[in-house]
Amino acid sequence: MKGNREEKKLLLYTYIFCLLCFTNLSILNWPKERFDKTAIIVALVVCGLITYAHFIIRKFFPDGDKYIQIFACILTVIGLVVLYRIKPMEAVKQVVWFVVGITLFIIIVVVLPDLKRFSKWKWGYLIITIALMSMGTLLGKTKSGAKNWIFIGGYGFQPSEFAKLSLVVYLAAALEKYEKSKDLIVPAIAVMVSLGFMVLQRDLGSALIFFGMSVTMLYIATSKVKYVGACFGLFAVGSVISYKLFSHVRVRFLIWRDVWSYATGKGYQIVQSMIAIASGGLFGTGLGLGHPEFIPVNTTDFIFAVLCEEMGGLMGFAVIILYFLLFYRCMRAAVYTDNKFSALVAVGYSAMIASQVLVIIGGVTNLIPLTGITLPLISYGGSSMLTTFIALGVLQKISEEATNVE
Repeated sequence: MKGNREEKKLLLYTYIFCLLCFTNLSILNWPKERFDKTAIIVALVVCGLITYAHFIIRKFFPDGDKYIQIFACILTVIGLVVLYRIKPMEAVKQVVWFVVGITLFIIIVVVLPDLKRFSKWKWGYLIITIALMSMGTLLGKTKSGAKNWIFIGGYGFQPSEFAKLSLVVYLAAALEKYEKSKDLIVPAIAVMVSLGFMVLQRDLGSALIFFGMSVTMLYIATSKVKYVGACFGLFAVGSVISYKLFSHVRVRFLIWRDVWSYATGKGYQIVQSMIAIASGGLFGTGLGLGHPEFIPVNTTDFIFAVLCEEMGGLMGFAVIILYFLLFYRCMRAAVYTDNKFSALVAVGYSAMIASQVLVIIGGVTNLIPLTGITLPLISYGGSSMLTTFIALGVLQKISEEATNVE
């Protein structure tokens, strides 16, 4: 009962935050411009979706971890608020992706059978992974410097986003029955091939995510520190080779070392991001009172900078804490399940989300070389929204199979 009360409080705070922010946006330019009814409609639709999803999960599947869905929805609300502030039409499109994503989340929990049944199809997962990874290299179009976009009928998606999902399931199936080092040969080749495709596509952000989740799953499956050390050694060698072979890698490394020397050129994006974060201070300039127009790629790669400028550094820290709490609840599903395959899938998807957050926030604050990826659930992007909610749906299902997850 205590857990149920806490969930209701958290949902109530989410509704209040959503309605207050969108009401603020609706009267932002009033009385010079008309009252923006669309902002209120978006807020009501989002609150309705969150309520419906929580009702279904709580009423018909009461044994799992309900905070996974709640934390994911809070982050989505924050993203929609910032997106509507920057580009209202993209926020409306993102609501559509949110509808599809939360629908897939519910369908996975309702329809998907016991997850342990899926461990026998590891070769199928490997084929799907290689096929998706090769699509970007062979058929992809270049966008923002990376050749990882496939366009069909005017709509684009990133195959590597969905390849992350299949790679995690393959690695879970392959590592489930680990006994000797020779059992790691094929999984290692699969990961190296995937990373190779990422390098060819100049998608360094996805390469870091693939590496992060693969190493995490390897350690959980084997408990061997020497394997993790070997992986980092190989990754270091690969990084040096990439630095020597690819000019864009050298440029990003040089920008990271001395961003101010490239402030008006290649480092312009990061400099503007850092200025925006600094100008926001702890409490921000206020929603609608910042200058996101000065920040390039502000709805995707650099949305965290916009958030910090207008809502403040404290909100930036709050977002990081929310991601940590989401990661924590996802990892609880891995801890409590009694099936190794399900546990490894949960670890992989949790590490996937955490790696993506660390890589993009580290990039926009210049803690690590910048890599162009989206901030899960907050940045604009259909592929990212769908893959994240699919992963969270599987994690929710695993938590339903486990016990004592309150």
